[in-house]
Amino acid sequence: MQRRIHLAFAACAALLSLGSSLSAQAPNQPGADQPSARFQGQTNVNEVLLDVLVTDKSGNVIVGLNKSDFVVKENGKPVDLTGITFYSNRPFLESKDLTAKTGLEIDKVPENRYFILFFDDQKQAAATSPVLLSQQVQAGIQAKKWIAENLLPNDWVAVASYDYKLKIQQDFTRDTRALQSAIDDAIRGKETEGNWPSRLAYVNGPSLLVNLPRGNELRDRTPRIYDGIRLVAEAGGRITGRKNLVLFTHGFGRINNFGQYEPDVRFYPPMMHALNASNVAVYALDLVPAGIIHPLANAMNQLAQETGGEYYFDFTNFGTPLKEVAKENNGYYLLSYAATHPLDKTGFQKVTVQTTNPEFKVKAREGYEYGRTDEPKPSR
Repeated sequence: MQRRIHLAFAACAALLSLGSSLSAQAPNQPGADQPSARFQGQTNVNEVLLDVLVTDKSGNVIVGLNKSDFVVKENGKPVDLTGITFYSNRPFLESKDLTAKTGLEIDKVPENRYFILFFDDQKQAAATSPVLLSQQVQAGIQAKKWIAENLLPNDWVAVASYDYKLKIQQDFTRDTRALQSAIDDAIRGKETEGNWPSRLAYVNGPSLLVNLPRGNELRDRTPRIYDGIRLVAEAGGRITGRKNLVLFTHGFGRINNFGQYEPDVRFYPPMMHALNASNVAVYALDLVPAGIIHPLANAMNQLAQETGGEYYFDFTNFGTPLKEVAKENNGYYLLSYAATHPLDKTGFQKVTVQTTNPEFKVKAREGYEYGRTDEPKPSR
């Protein structure tokens, strides 16, 4: 993969201080959709890198698109794409000349894929809804089967869980036996050996653990599942490429007096922004059995849509959505364009992505953070 993709799509690949007074559009507030007012002052010109999944109605990856096939907008206004590259986890058998005719730049070596299997432990919820614990066990069984039958040589998988704190049962690995054992540990809620510095010397390859708090600090900094997911996202942001967080849960969040879900403004935005900034897409798999409607379904759907993932519900076998997640991540487009923001401002810029063909299904994250000086550095 080219060096530019080392940064999450939300990060700045190039920060050019213009050093002169320029006019630009500044958002009224982070994430605002309203047209912004003009200002006079120094600006930053950032290269935005946006990974986009494009599939047909059956989930097959669409190959051969170019810049003219995409419409990307900020604040309702189209931006001019400066580049497009297609990355795939599979080798292309066609000749280089043939692929060049499609306008694609395809690496000779297939790209790595990253999956984080995240189990929201249901033991406490099982006191009032025993079926959730049974569903969690079934999810584990199918996840182990998926690991054994569907992983490709260039796939990396990590296993995490959350009960009253974040636990990393298995850091990124390609060892199927280790992953299956870690899934069993996650289902049982087994305590991990911790993230002590002495254990990190054995980490070889991409890692969540090396970028997470050490020892008991990990427990202290994750009193809520929002915190656990946010820290996993931030740790994943230091790893090159798109990460897919497969979240097994029945949902979490506030239910108002009318029985409707509403995001918790204290914890949801930081979690969502961390996922977007770190190039982590959430695929939420509902542990509530098929045919049951519940308000927290809206929580999972919102989180998935805002991070470029998918919410799966009303299925009878967890293996089905797991296979669909892998299938649609067989390839993606990396779009790039220049964006201008005030030098002394930080915020979250919303972005919309569409294709000129309305029959294509497009997935992209909701936006990116700008003006940050503490962007995570990718591991080599």
